[in-house]
Amino acid sequence: MKKFLYILFHRSVLMSLALLAQIAALVVMVFSFSAYTEIFYWCCIALSVAAALAIVGSRMEPGYKIAWLLLILPFPIFGGVFYILVGGGYIPKRTQKRMQGMLKKSFATLKEDFKADDLLPLGGDASGQASYLERRAACPAYTNTETEYFPLGDAAFPRMLDELEKAEKYIFLEYFIIQPGIFWDSILAILERKAAQGVEVRVIYDDFGCMFTLPRDYDEILTKKGIQCRVFNRLMPVMSLRLNNRDHRKLLIIDGKVGFTGGLNLADEYINMRERFGRWKDSGLLLEGDAVWSMTVMFLTMWDNIANWDEDFELFHPPAAPVRPWTGYVQPYTDTPLDREAVGQAVYLNMIAKAKNYIYITTPYLVIDVATNTALCNAAKSGVDVRIITPHIPDKRYVFEVTRAHYPPLLEAGVKIYEYTPGFIHAKNFVVDDRFATVGTVNLDYRSLFLHFEDGVWLCEAPCIRDIRHDFEETLRHSEPCSLRQFKHLNILLQLYRSILRVFAPLM
Repeated sequence: MKKFLYILFHRSVLMSLALLAQIAALVVMVFSFSAYTEIFYWCCIALSVAAALAIVGSRMEPGYKIAWLLLILPFPIFGGVFYILVGGGYIPKRTQKRMQGMLKKSFATLKEDFKADDLLPLGGDASGQASYLERRAACPAYTNTETEYFPLGDAAFPRMLDELEKAEKYIFLEYFIIQPGIFWDSILAILERKAAQGVEVRVIYDDFGCMFTLPRDYDEILTKKGIQCRVFNRLMPVMSLRLNNRDHRKLLIIDGKVGFTGGLNLADEYINMRERFGRWKDSGLLLEGDAVWSMTVMFLTMWDNIANWDEDFELFHPPAAPVRPWTGYVQPYTDTPLDREAVGQAVYLNMIAKAKNYIYITTPYLVIDVATNTALCNAAKSGVDVRIITPHIPDKRYVFEVTRAHYPPLLEAGVKIYEYTPGFIHAKNFVVDDRFATVGTVNLDYRSLFLHFEDGVWLCEAPCIRDIRHDFEETLRHSEPCSLRQFKHLNILLQLYRSILRVFAPLM
C-alpha cells in the first residue's frame, strides 16, 4: 500500500496529470468556442496557418519542421495554439540578454588563451575546427594538458575517487542524473568530508534527469551537509518551452587542475554495479593541465546563470600548471540551445567533412538530422571507412526502433553499422584518421544536438586518440554487423512515427 501511495503521489505522476489536464482543458476550450463562435474558429485556423508558414520559413532543422507540420496540419484548430505554447523557437529578450552576458563573460575570461592560429602548422582541418570553437563558443584550444581515456565507467570510477581525495580548494560537479548508490554515495562521502575541511563544494543537477532518482528537496539535503547545490530548470506543472531545455552536461572539476567528462552519470549502472539492459558500455575522459580552466569557466557560467550571481571567475584560476611534454591540442567545448549556434552538431559535421581515411562513431541513439545523415552518406560514398556502433539492447524500445529506422539510407550509401550485443552502449565518441577525436555528452539525436546544454572535448593529435580507436576496435569484436536486407522493409508508417518521435521522444 505504501509503495502504491508513493507512486500515486510521486511528483512525476502529479506533474504528468497537471500537464494532461492543461492539454485537455486547452482542447476542450478550443473546440467548445469553435462550436459557438465562428470568428474564434477561423482565428484558430489562421493561427495554425501562420504557425505552419513560420515553421516552413524558419531556420530549424527539416526533421523538426516535418514533425510539427504532421501535428498542426491534421489538427489546425488545436495545433497552432499548442505550437505557440511548447514548440516555438522564440527566446525571450531577458533570456537572450542573459545568454549574451554569459558568452561575453566567457570571452573576456578566456580570450587570452585563444590560440587557434598555433594549429596552422598541423593543417587547415585542425586550425579551422579550433578557430570555430574559439569564435563561436568562447572555448580555447590548449596544449600542456594530459588526457586519459577510460573505455568503461568501471575504470573511471576509482580514478575519480582518487582525484577527489586530493582536492584542496574547490570541487565542482554538474550532472544530468544523480542517483544514490555505490557510485554517488562514495563520491558524496568525500564531498562531505572535504566540505567540512573548508573545501568549497558545488553541485548542479538537472531536475528532469533526477525526477525518479532524487527527492524534490535534495538540494536542501546537500546544503545541510555543507555542499552548495543548485537545481537546473526546476520542473513546474505548466506547459512551457523551458521543459525542452535540460542540462545534459557531465563535469567534475577539482581545483581547476583536474577535470572529468564523458557519458557517465552518477548512477550505479554506469559503472556496472547495477545491471540494466545488459552490460553498460560508456566512456570517460580525464584532463589534467591548462585546459581544465576552460571547463571551470563552463561550470561557473552555468552556476551564475542558475544562481543569478556575478562572481569573479579569476578567484578560481589555478596556478600555472607544470610544463609537460607534447600533449597534442585539447579543446573542451560547450553547447547551449539559447544562442542559435549548434556547436555540438558543427563539431561532428566538421570532423565528418575532414575525414580522409576513417570515421569511427559510438552513440546510444542514431536519430540524426538531415545534415548529419547527408554528411555521413557523402563520406562513405567518397571512400571513407565510416563505422557506427549502436546498442543491441535498448534503454527505450521505441527510440531504439526509430534509431533502426535511420539505418537503411546509411547502409545503402556504404556506412557500416554495428550493434553492441552484450548490452547498452552509452558512449558518445568520434575518432577520425588517428588525428582527431571527441568525447563528451552529445548524442546523435535532435534533443542533444539542438535542445540541451551539452559539453565535450575535441582532441587533436593527443596520445589518447589511439586509445579511443583501440576501444572502438575492441567494441567492434563484440558487435554484430547490420545489413540493408534486415531493415529495408521499414514502411511509411514507421517513417512518420520516426519523424514525430525525433521531437517528442522523452529526454535521453
